[in-house]
Amino acid sequence: MVDDPDYPGYCRIIPHQHLHEMTDLPQKERMQIMNVLFAVESAVRTLFQPDKINLASLGNQTPHVHWHLIPRWRDDRHFPQPVWAMPQRPKSHLGPMVNSQQLGEQIIAALRTR
Repeated sequence: MVDDPDYPGYCRIIPHQHLHEMTDLPQKERMQIMNVLFAVESAVRTLFQPDKINLASLGNQTPHVHWHLIPRWRDDRHFPQPVWAMPQRPKSHLGPMVNSQQLGEQIIAALRTR
C-alpha cells in the first residue's frame, strides 16, 4: 500500500525480480503478475468502492516492472486528471477508509478465488 491519505487503497504491485519490461518475464510469470493485479483491484473495489480504478505501468525514471493501482473518486484532488498532474482541488476529504490488514485479507481472499 502507498501511504497517501488522498488516495486510500493506492497500491503498487512490484515483482522481486528486477526486469525492465513485462515481456522480459516468462509467460507464466506475466500471468501471475496480472492475476495479482486483478486480485488487488478486486479487493480495492470491494473495500473502497471508488468511481474508477487507474492502472499504470510507467517506470521511466526507475526502469523496473511495477504497476500502480490507484482508486479514483470524482471529487478526489486530481480528478479527472492523473494523480501526477496539478491538483484540481486543495484537499481530498477521503482519508483512510480501511486499514492495511483489511486490505491484505481481501487481496489474499481474491487471490484464492483466482
